[in-house]
Amino acid sequence: MPVWRLKRLFQMRPFLFFTFILVIKSMLAWLVIFDGGPSWTLLVTELPFFWLLFCLIEWFAAKRKLALYVTVNLFVTAILFAVIMYYKYFGIIVTYHALEQVNQVTAVKSSVFTLLDPYYLFIFLDIIVFIFLLARRSKAKNWKAISQIPLNRAVISLLFILSLALCLFNILPNRASMNEIVKAEEMGILNYELYTIFEKDDAPKTPIHDITRQLIDETKGIQEPESPQYWKAAAGKNLIIVQMESFQNFLVGLKIDGQEITPNMNKLAREHLYFPNFYQQVGQGNTSDAEFVVNTSFYTPPRGAATMTYSDKALPSLPRLLGQNGYQSATFHTNVVEFWNRSGLYKALGFGKYYDQSFFGLNDMVFFGPSDEVLYKKTADQLEKMQQSGKPFYAQLISMSAHHPFTIPKDKYKMTLPKRYEGTFVGDYIRAQNYADYALGLFIDDLKARGLWENSVFAIYGDHLGLPIYSLDSDDKDLMREIYGHEYGYTDMINIPLIISSPGIQKAEKQTQLGGQSDIMPTLANLLGISMADHIHFGQDLLNQSSNILPERYYLPSGSLINDYELFIPGTAYADGNHYPLHGSVQSGTSVTQDQYERALKLLHLSDSYVSQLPPVEQ
Repeated sequence: MPVWRLKRLFQMRPFLFFTFILVIKSMLAWLVIFDGGPSWTLLVTELPFFWLLFCLIEWFAAKRKLALYVTVNLFVTAILFAVIMYYKYFGIIVTYHALEQVNQVTAVKSSVFTLLDPYYLFIFLDIIVFIFLLARRSKAKNWKAISQIPLNRAVISLLFILSLALCLFNILPNRASMNEIVKAEEMGILNYELYTIFEKDDAPKTPIHDITRQLIDETKGIQEPESPQYWKAAAGKNLIIVQMESFQNFLVGLKIDGQEITPNMNKLAREHLYFPNFYQQVGQGNTSDAEFVVNTSFYTPPRGAATMTYSDKALPSLPRLLGQNGYQSATFHTNVVEFWNRSGLYKALGFGKYYDQSFFGLNDMVFFGPSDEVLYKKTADQLEKMQQSGKPFYAQLISMSAHHPFTIPKDKYKMTLPKRYEGTFVGDYIRAQNYADYALGLFIDDLKARGLWENSVFAIYGDHLGLPIYSLDSDDKDLMREIYGHEYGYTDMINIPLIISSPGIQKAEKQTQLGGQSDIMPTLANLLGISMADHIHFGQDLLNQSSNILPERYYLPSGSLINDYELFIPGTAYADGNHYPLHGSVQSGTSVTQDQYERALKLLHLSDSYVSQLPPVEQ
C-alpha cells in the first residue's frame, strides 16, 4: 500500500480505521477455517461484534480513546490468531475452555511453530505499521486529536442497538447446531466465542444407579456372549501395553521405493492379532486422553482434557480391576509427571507406581524427554524386577520420540528418505516413526532375552493421529496421495493400529471388525480371564463382537461417529451431515442412520453422567 494511502488511513476516525482492519483479519481467519472462505455474510456476523465494542469506547471513554481502540484490536487479533493456529492442528474452533492448555504451549513450542504458515503473520502487520507511524510524534498527535473528537451520540446509540440486535440474531437461532464449525460460521467467530462463555449444559445427568451394563449394551446394539471366544487364553499372564506416539495405521506394511518403514510393527501385524479398522477416541488431552480412554473404557469429557476434568475422581480402571485380581501395576513415561497433570491422572486411575523423568534422567533427550531407547531399556529392567516378585504385573509404556513436529536429531536417523520426501512434514513424520519402530524392535528383543515376552500379553496401539489434514501443505498432500492411492481424508487421518500378541493364541489373524481405544480394556480383560460383567464400561470385546458404534470427540465436530462402514460428520443436525465411507464408496444400507447417530450421542451422555458422579479419589 503506498505511503500516502497509509497516511490517509491514519487520518480516518479510529472507528472506521479499526473496522476496516478487523474485517481484513476476519477474512484471513475465514479463509483458513471455513470451506467456502470469506463471504459477504462475514459483514453480517463479525462486523456487529466489532461495532459493539467500538460504541462502548465512544460512549464511555473521555480520554485515551485511541489506546482503547488499540487494546481492542490487539485482543481481537489474539483471539483470531489462536483460532487459526488451533484449527490447524485440531480442526476445531478453540474456545476459552482451552486456556487450561496454555501452560503446555511452552513445552511444545516447536510443534506450534511448524503449524505457522508465513502468511498468518499478516494478521499482525497492522500493529507493526501502527507502532512505526505512531513513533512519529506529529502523526501520533494528529491522530490522537482526531480520536478525541466525539461522534454523534444518537448515531452511536442507534448503531449499538442495531449491532446488538444483529449479534443476538446471529447467536440465538444457531445455538442448536451440532457441528461447532458450522455454528461458528453461522454465528460469526467472535459471537461463537462469546456464546461458549455463557453456554450452559442444561441436559440433566442420568442418575448413576440407572447406568447399567444392560442399558449400555442395548444402546450400542450388542449382546454379551455366554461363552466368549479366547476367554482366559492368557490367564495369569503379565500385561504390557505400549502406546505409540502419533502412530497412524497407514505405516503398517508401508514401503517407499521398496524401503520398509516399520519392519517391527509389520512383523507383529503378520504374526499376531492385527486390527486395521481401529480408530482413535481422544479428546483435548491428546496422548494423556488416550491413556485415560484405554485404562477406563470411558469416553473423553465434552470439554477439556480428562487429566484436568476427571483427575479428582476414583475411576474404575484397568489398574484397579487387575489389582483386585492380584496384579501389580506401573506406568512409564519419560516426560515430567506434572505435564498434562499426569500425577493426578495416575492417582485417579489407581496405578501402583509411575516412572517419569526423575527415574529416566536427562540423557539422550528427544524433544522433551529421553529417547524411546532409554524408555524401553530402563523399563525392561524394572519389568524384570516386577516379574521376580512372583506377582503378575500390568505395565503401560508411553513412547514419545515420534512427537510432533517429528524433527528428530540426526543421530536418530535410521533410514534415508527419497529426495521428494526430504524437507517435508510427511517426510519428517515417516523418518521419526521409522526410528520409533527401530527402538520398539530393541525392546521386543530385550523382552524375549529376559524371558518376559512369552509370559506376557503384549498390546500396542497408536495414541492419536500425527498428520492432521488441516496442517498439510500441497506437497504433503501430494505425498499422502502417493502413499494411499487416493486423497488423504478424515477416515485415514483418525485410523490407528491395534496389535495384540497373547500366549494361548498361536495363529496370526487380521481382525476386520471395527474398533476404538475404548475397546482395548474389555478385549484384554477377556484374554486374561477377568470378568467385566459388574464393571461399567463403554467399549466392547473385539474378539467376541462383529458390529460397533464409535462416538468421536475432538479433531472432528461434536456428533461425529463411526459405524461398521462409514464416518458420519453432522451439519446443524443429522439431516445435513456428511457421510465418508471407511473403504471404497458408500454402499446402499451401510450409511450411519439417525438412530445410530442418536444412540452415539446417548452413549456420550451416559459416559459423561457416570464419570461426573463418581466419588472423589482419596488424597
